[in-house]
Amino acid sequence: MSTAIAAKGKSLWSDAWIRLKRDRYAMLSLAIVIFYSILAIATKLEWVASPWDRVVGGAYAPPSFDKIELWGGTDIFGRSVLYKVIQGTRIAMSVGLVSSLISVPIGVTFGAIAGYFGGWVDDVVVWFYTTLSSIPSFMLLIAITYALGKGLTSIYIALSVVAWVGLARVIRGEFIKHKTRDYVVAAESLGASHFSKIFKHIFPNVSHFVIINLSMQFMSAIKAEVILSFLGLGVQGQPSWGVMIDDAKLELARGVWWQLAGATIAMFFVVLAFNILGDALRDALDPKIK
Repeated sequence: MSTAIAAKGKSLWSDAWIRLKRDRYAMLSLAIVIFYSILAIATKLEWVASPWDRVVGGAYAPPSFDKIELWGGTDIFGRSVLYKVIQGTRIAMSVGLVSSLISVPIGVTFGAIAGYFGGWVDDVVVWFYTTLSSIPSFMLLIAITYALGKGLTSIYIALSVVAWVGLARVIRGEFIKHKTRDYVVAAESLGASHFSKIFKHIFPNVSHFVIINLSMQFMSAIKAEVILSFLGLGVQGQPSWGVMIDDAKLELARGVWWQLAGATIAMFFVVLAFNILGDALRDALDPKIK
């Protein structure tokens, strides 16, 4: 089948999409990710779960199907747990998106420069990210958020500082392999500049690694935000899955389980979906598996 596809001149991306569509779990995971993304956008535009902080019932009211607001029960202030879970989706997806948009260009740039030029440039870049990665990433996240102060912006910056290292390593290795191949040598003989060879010729052939890393970075960022918010270093004054889990520590002694259940279930599905989708993208976009 792969030979037939190649014979028809299919590109890597169209071939990968065909392979991905055959995986039912990958398509289900993609649908879940799209659903979470749409929900986050709708929440940001205040189309759903707004306002989240209004009182909809008594304190610690258990889940009820009387009204949509009460499907997840209420917290100590009588606010809808379901609305808080939905608002937490906005926080989680925004953390994944913003940190990825910052860290991916940094990782690609450093990795491409190091792998392409080699020599002392490679030595400096490798020394820099090796030094950074020698510090446990979670300890570095905590240190940065302490230094910058609590809040969502601090999480964006902390995750962006930490997350680019893995991608830079991968891109560096791929550029080292590709820079001596025939198509790059041909471009050089035609007078192509360094910038053209890096971003016009080599990068499109390794860009699938960026897509794979992006899906895994999303998952890692969501988990990190939950942990930091649970420790009191993350989101302030807004509903977050981490804050909800932290609040649930004392609620469990009262038999109030629905806030913990809502946050963990919401986090479970999106993290699992990104995990499965990342593995499926790796299999679909890796030419060696064809």
